Amino acid sequence: MRAIDIHAHHEPKNFQRAVAAGETWHGLTADSDEADIDPMEEWTPEQRIADMDSLGVDVQVVSTSSAFYMYDREPAVTLAIAGECNDEVHQLTLDYPDRFKGFATLPMQDIPAAIAELDRAVNQLGLVGAMIDDKVNNVTYDHPRFLPFWQAAEQMGALLFVHQNDPTVVDARTESWHLSNTVGNLTDRALTFGSLVFGGVMDKCPDLKICLAHGGGYTCFGIGRMDRGWQVRSDVRANISQPPSAYLRRFYYDCLTHSEPALRMLIDTVGVDRVVLGTDWPANMRIDWPVSWVLGLPSLTQDEKEAILWKNLEKLLGIQ
Repeated sequence: MRAIDIHAHHEPKNFQRAVAAGETWHGLTADSDEADIDPMEEWTPEQRIADMDSLGVDVQVVSTSSAFYMYDREPAVTLAIAGECNDEVHQLTLDYPDRFKGFATLPMQDIPAAIAELDRAVNQLGLVGAMIDDKVNNVTYDHPRFLPFWQAAEQMGALLFVHQNDPTVVDARTESWHLSNTVGNLTDRALTFGSLVFGGVMDKCPDLKICLAHGGGYTCFGIGRMDRGWQVRSDVRANISQPPSAYLRRFYYDCLTHSEPALRMLIDTVGVDRVVLGTDWPANMRIDWPVSWVLGLPSLTQDEKEAILWKNLEKLLGIQ
């Protein structure tokens, strides 16, 4: 049995070294929020691999922590941060090619720079795509400014893994009870699905590859209401001639639902071939024993378990 994890994060070592030395890194210091490092983020690659072995994970697709998106900084600063982060992830894939693949991080507030860095990451560094937020400085992805990016990613065959960063949509209402994460992450993902579909992006880019983290959030649960909106309002049909549910299989989704009934619903709604293993390593909201969890779910067949754990990502990313 094999396992490939699409949802595994990395804290930039260059940043860690600068903070430890009392220095700044692209304007970030020991007082920055990003300096609140989980001890596991400081692990060596060898320690990381040992933990993967204990979990039964053979390959991680490594993404720089979403805290380093930095879309609100000057584009040149964000690009410099992204470049160093992507070089680090690339080096990890070179040092341990059988254990790691990589996602880039991008300066999404500057679309030409984001396209250029994605091109470098995919076509020069060999990364498999990029991890991006659900929004860029509160602008959703149906905005026309992003269309050249989607078209470029489609042309490159890059996989885009959508994963939120603070603030989520919930923060405007409450900062209590960790709801920004436990509710906000899932709400943001449904907004991203809706924006890309209703905005016509998925029609304009029919071969675009997108994976929605955290099981796509509330997308599957709320798709009936999105379809009803499409049926009864002409403005909602402005860009699409099919109901939103027709687009569910245009996306991939990780299995990070923390709930067997929710995962079963996801599989039954989008098809098991669109669901992949995602653990959120090493965040405290991760699945503690992800491979054992999937293998132990009685409502999944053996074929479904194998598809989620490795077969789908092996095919999607060309991992041997």
